[in-house]
Amino acid sequence: MKIFDVAKRAHEEGGEFVLGSKDTGTHACYLIYGMMKPGEEGRLINPGAGHEELLMVLSGELRLGGPGIAPAAELALAGGSAVLLQGDMECFLRNESAVEAAYVCSGGHTPGGHH
Repeated sequence: MKIFDVAKRAHEEGGEFVLGSKDTGTHACYLIYGMMKPGEEGRLINPGAGHEELLMVLSGELRLGGPGIAPAAELALAGGSAVLLQGDMECFLRNESAVEAAYVCSGGHTPGGHH
């Protein structure tokens, strides 16, 4: 069993790291760990066709908006809050707070969506 230092890898890769088949050897599931600096915006969140993800804010507060959210709407997500994202639902995260925020997306394939 291998331990993955996802926080370190996210720092090394500019704020987000995808722990997936390249590291785990399986396509059954993946985990995304991200951090956003205060005032950072425009982080694309898009599971993609055949995928579903649970997005959970670990710390800080993030705003989720974009075409995947109801027209003219945004969701405020505080630490401990989660939402389900499906398919080509395109959303953007924004950190309006004065502190760094962290989040995870955990996902997998929808039935028939494995590629």
